[in-house]
Amino acid sequence: MELSARNNLKGRIKNIKTNDINAEVLLDVGGQEMCSSITADSVKRLGLKVGDEVNALVKASSVVIGK
Repeated sequence: MELSARNNLKGRIKNIKTNDINAEVLLDVGGQEMCSSITADSVKRLGLKVGDEVNALVKASSVVIGK
């Protein structure tokens, strides 16, 4: 499958917080934390659990940089 997202980051799931509708998936990406907000159904459908190795695809129209 070809995707338009150019940023494909490999990471490991550190934590998953869910409610009936949404989920917050905390990833460790090369020692940095990254948080993904997805549906609780997606967590179930993908069978996501703490410790899983996953790919985080990032597609954004803007990236904020601070110094």
